[in-house]
Amino acid sequence: MFFLNSIRNHFNEKFYIPELDLADVGESNRLVLLFLGPCFFVFGFVDFTVVFVRNYSNLKDHLVSLIYFSIFTLISIYVFICSKKNKNIDREKAYIKKTIPFYMLCHTCMLAALYNFYILDQPFNGYAIFCLTGTISLCLFSFSPFPFLIGLVLEMIFMGPGLYFNFGISGLADGILTAMVMFWISLYKRRLAKKHLMLLKKQKKNLEAKTFGNFTLLFENKIVKFSRTKSNELFGYLVYKKGSSVNSKELISILWGDSADSTRYGNNLRNLIVDIKHTLKDLSIDSVFIAEYNNFRINPEIINCDYYDFLAGKKEAVDSFAGEFMSQYSWAEDVSAFLEMKAIKKE
Repeated sequence: MFFLNSIRNHFNEKFYIPELDLADVGESNRLVLLFLGPCFFVFGFVDFTVVFVRNYSNLKDHLVSLIYFSIFTLISIYVFICSKKNKNIDREKAYIKKTIPFYMLCHTCMLAALYNFYILDQPFNGYAIFCLTGTISLCLFSFSPFPFLIGLVLEMIFMGPGLYFNFGISGLADGILTAMVMFWISLYKRRLAKKHLMLLKKQKKNLEAKTFGNFTLLFENKIVKFSRTKSNELFGYLVYKKGSSVNSKELISILWGDSADSTRYGNNLRNLIVDIKHTLKDLSIDSVFIAEYNNFRINPEIINCDYYDFLAGKKEAVDSFAGEFMSQYSWAEDVSAFLEMKAIKKE
């Protein structure tokens, strides 16, 4: 028991990250799945249609293939729907809910390796798909190493006999070694992620967003001054969104009105994004602002904010609210009314 506790404590020290701190990572996973879900759906649906049409007169002999591609297609749809639905969920549950669809898609692709290996009798393609799935997962996603390890172990259990039969003992050894390397890389990524988060948390002491009254961004008690006026409003809106991703169309609508033309104002928005990136980078706090796949957000876990403290029910923040929220921006008027109602209920 002491030995097991020692291993667990060592793991927690090196690799454990609280789920709330991983909320931003979960959002990155969600955005990738929004792209991959439809891609995998098209792949599965096309393959299902081809098998069905080519073998219409003898479907019984291809039943396994039809079942597999049906599962693959349905899971791809489910992953996409979940990724759309999970955009604005509570950050305390965000990482788990936004990452579970990844595990589903990853393990479904691992099934594709077995399908090619045994059903299609293409062992080389099956092993290649296994390696490709693991590599893409490690490159595009951030996830807990142990659920990933379970998938690797199960894959080796089922694929191991085939590796030995087709490629000999060296082929089996290479497969096991590949799985071990993938798991080690996932541990290494998690270790780097923990170090990075610890560094970001140190920045939180010096980075503050004041939203009650006029919006002001402070770093080391000095106002962060962007080159463009709209840059401050854009950043303020992302602070209000509290880590949720906002696409270009929504930002253009907020900054220039609902009737603003995306094509016309697209260059203006890009200039604001560049301004924010450069300004924050010069202060070495650029990690707070994240731009991915035409979506933009901030990491609220590394910024002090009276608005966030208010939502958390902290008395000091509630008492400091005087009915004004980012008062220089018209879109914030509805938020002010919402906060006033919450303040009254808390009294």
